[in-house]
Amino acid sequence: MENKNKVFIIAELSANHKHDFDLAKRTIKAMAESGADAVKVQTYTPDSLVMDCDNKYFGPIPSGLWKGIKRYDLYKEGAMPYEWQPLLKEYAESLGLIFFSTPFDLEGVDFLESMSISIFKLASFEINDIPLIKKIAQQHKPVIMSTGVAGLEDIELAINTCRKEGVFDITLLKCTSEYPAPYEHVNLMTIPDMKKRFGVKVGLSDHTMGSVVPVAAVALGATVVEKHFILSRSQGGPDSSFSMEPAEFKTMVDEIRIVEKALGEVTYELDEVKKGKRRALYATKDIAEGELFSKDNIRSFRPSAGLSPKYYEELLGKAAKRFIKRGDPLQETDL
Repeated sequence: MENKNKVFIIAELSANHKHDFDLAKRTIKAMAESGADAVKVQTYTPDSLVMDCDNKYFGPIPSGLWKGIKRYDLYKEGAMPYEWQPLLKEYAESLGLIFFSTPFDLEGVDFLESMSISIFKLASFEINDIPLIKKIAQQHKPVIMSTGVAGLEDIELAINTCRKEGVFDITLLKCTSEYPAPYEHVNLMTIPDMKKRFGVKVGLSDHTMGSVVPVAAVALGATVVEKHFILSRSQGGPDSSFSMEPAEFKTMVDEIRIVEKALGEVTYELDEVKKGKRRALYATKDIAEGELFSKDNIRSFRPSAGLSPKYYEELLGKAAKRFIKRGDPLQETDL
């Protein structure tokens, strides 16, 4: 799924297909051109998520981006037809992209497995659906889990459920389930804590605007970044307002690749060139053999062509063993 030194960048198609197959294909092509490693879709029908019911549990959404829209109708608008998905997988793979999906019910898992999906994604709101997680894990593929509405116990149980089924290639995504997400709610410092606490790979599923947050996440150790992708926010749709356009996505990818290079590895090694840029002790006057070293005749300067300044105080008051010309570096033999 990932090169150890390369962040796995996922472009999320979500509802930005607008029930137009050609638009979905054009969007996937733009994802590839923008530098994505993978395209992720969602595999569900409205009935996978909610009941078609007008009570207080399933009626109009009371607040937020989708306020006033009945949940069933929202998911009906966002759902991608199942018959598209094998065709889009083939198309994405022809462009060099990995194609995978988030299932929302047991039937969706079977459908995706029949397509030979290489990765399974678990959405934030399904983090406590243990039968679904178990079914996903039984396919023995890498699992990526968003944690936008998960507590510690939820995450532990989800991970343990996967491990009991023999799945150990698990990536947790720090996620803020607000659309768009305010920066002050993101809490990126959770990323290194998650990595240490749970012993798995960690990434970011991001709903903020712009690329600052994903780039910072990579600097903190994220190995996966997921962003919603749209050809143009002006096309509208449930997810359009917090989705990235191609040029924005390309900028984010470029910035992440720069951070990858800059992160490098832990090293304190110095080559001779760098060592030579430091200081050494030099004679500031001609020093005769037998003359005492003093503050008046030795001092540190760049470059480091001789004795380290750490020996300065040790030298003071000692007699020179040789004639040292003004401007010459002192050597270890002078100690």
